[in-house]
Amino acid sequence: MIPEHSLIVLNHDLPDHELHAGDVGAVVHVYPEGDAYEVEFVDGDGTTIALVTLADREVRPIGPGELLHARRRDG
Repeated sequence: MIPEHSLIVLNHDLPDHELHAGDVGAVVHVYPEGDAYEVEFVDGDGTTIALVTLADREVRPIGPGELLHARRRDG
């Protein structure tokens, strides 16, 4: 189970939210049993881009040595 306030990495694209595999978000809520998470994705100035409920298979914890990457949002 990934704890609240942890950084996660998205495992697949979410086109409806303009998110791509590899985007980094923060867990803001862990559902019972740790089988789903509420994850917030923000842009560079801290504006919330998406608040999405994701199954545990859709995300993974960010690992040591992984670098964050900046990109422009679609659209």
